[in-house]
Amino acid sequence: MDTTVAQVLARFGSWFPPATAQSWDAVGTVCGDPTGPARRVLLAVDVTSEVVAEAVDRQVDLVIAHHPLLLKGVHGIDVTHPKGRMVHDLITAGIVLHCAHTNADIGPYGTVESLAAALGVTDRRPLRPTGADAMDTLVTHVPADHVDAVVTALSEAGAGAVGDYERCFFAAPGTGSFRPLPGAEPFLGTVDEVAEVAEQRVELVLPRHRRDAVVRALLRAHPYEEPSWQVLEHAEVSLDRGLGRIGSVAPTTVGEFARLVADTLPATAAGLRVAGELDRPVRTVAVQAGAGDDLLDTARAAGADLYLTSDLRHHPASEAAQWPDGPALIDVPHWAAEWMWLPVLESKLCKEFEGLEVHVSTIPTDPWTAHVNR
Repeated sequence: MDTTVAQVLARFGSWFPPATAQSWDAVGTVCGDPTGPARRVLLAVDVTSEVVAEAVDRQVDLVIAHHPLLLKGVHGIDVTHPKGRMVHDLITAGIVLHCAHTNADIGPYGTVESLAAALGVTDRRPLRPTGADAMDTLVTHVPADHVDAVVTALSEAGAGAVGDYERCFFAAPGTGSFRPLPGAEPFLGTVDEVAEVAEQRVELVLPRHRRDAVVRALLRAHPYEEPSWQVLEHAEVSLDRGLGRIGSVAPTTVGEFARLVADTLPATAAGLRVAGELDRPVRTVAVQAGAGDDLLDTARAAGADLYLTSDLRHHPASEAAQWPDGPALIDVPHWAAEWMWLPVLESKLCKEFEGLEVHVSTIPTDPWTAHVNR
């Protein structure tokens, strides 16, 4: 059976859950029919007319982009507007467009993690941790010969997914005891008599937003008239999700690290900018792909020797440079920093879906096309 676009997006969504995007963001499927086959996929940072033309030329079925095409609300698709024309061309070619923005920034395998890894930052941890997905554990007791059917129903409802694994559950044998009262229609046992039944205690984790759906699936699939169940809420813990990354690099200097960055990121007309003494020693590096001047104070408080990000504004950068214990700064083009995610995503998709053709767009979508020095 051919892999569908919906199946690809479902797996993609397990890596970068849409619910973890910022409240102001606009992520998810923009246009197209996800029920069709997924044979070829194009990955890009931005949706531009050039990228759409590449998608049409490659005859892809799906474009996954980082930046939302329609971040602000629209009331129509006007083909005389560049964005309207792009949506029209994608739909006409039968191409699905899906965007993952802030939900692809904060977690493992995301834009920031990919950038930090490419630059040799080790012992990486979030610069500003955010809470992990709210999770529960469902506990129920099932006759041994019905465990498989119940677990299957719970998994289909969204329980039992852990990272790159699905249908994960724990089961332990025990004895269930109960006495059916008059009016009951017991699956096992007799009215007014105490019954002892061999059961399995079954436990599965689930995202909290799937709680109601999972409990409803349990009540439908469980053979008992009144199954026992309980939902346990997990304490909030964040180990690998958050804004930015901070970690260690081999002993270097600001100038040497800047050269490494220039050699690692795709070339752009703008190049990169540095604030700080080039011979300053560097061991601890903070990174934020995309616009990151809101983390300047966080990088300083974390003890970073150097902070790399994009779109630094004049006043925040100038103020940060005045702190004697503040980090040196490297400002890199927004597109180049986030492009480093695409090869990582390509590898994960190819590993997950055998036979799927995945292409990384190398079209520079950085808006600046020339750099002029005096």
